[in-house]
Amino acid sequence: MGVAAVADSARQLATFVDGVLAATGAAQVDIVGHSQGGMMPRYYLKFDGGAAKVHTLVGLAPSNHGTTLDGLTTLAGSYPGALDVVGSLCPACADQVAGSDTLGRLNAGGDTVPGVSYTVIATRYDEVVTPYATQFLSGPGVHNVLVQDLCLANIPDHVLMAVDPVVRHEIRHALDPAHVGEANCLANLTG
Repeated sequence: MGVAAVADSARQLATFVDGVLAATGAAQVDIVGHSQGGMMPRYYLKFDGGAAKVHTLVGLAPSNHGTTLDGLTTLAGSYPGALDVVGSLCPACADQVAGSDTLGRLNAGGDTVPGVSYTVIATRYDEVVTPYATQFLSGPGVHNVLVQDLCLANIPDHVLMAVDPVVRHEIRHALDPAHVGEANCLANLTG
């Protein structure tokens, strides 16, 4: 996990995307990110010129509307200075706490920017970005997916989202819907 402030990471992403576009000659990129990596690109899209350069953003268990860490952030807030210590050691952690200034700025005026396709893939069993429904986006061009709606028996947690076969299928579907069909629970779990 990156510990730099989300705004700093978004500027690094902007530099990276510009390099990819220059090297490939492509007009746009697709971005797939997990956790903070699913939320932070939205900052790049909204504030650092990324909207014209990104076709699709796929977020796996993204911290789009912050996290309570199963109530730990509330507990830390009960101890004067505890959240300040966390923020000094890990600015990105503080940026992802539900109600942070960074998330307030990011989500002000709507979750999305025009012209970008968004897919959010979440699991009911996420223990890091809680409650899990805070991961979902609203707005034009958004497709929210709850893994258990596709395959009730599939129970990846936050970390396993990055390697789960049903999630991998949904990533491919988001990036190439014309060639990757809808999820088939049994087929995706076995192959």
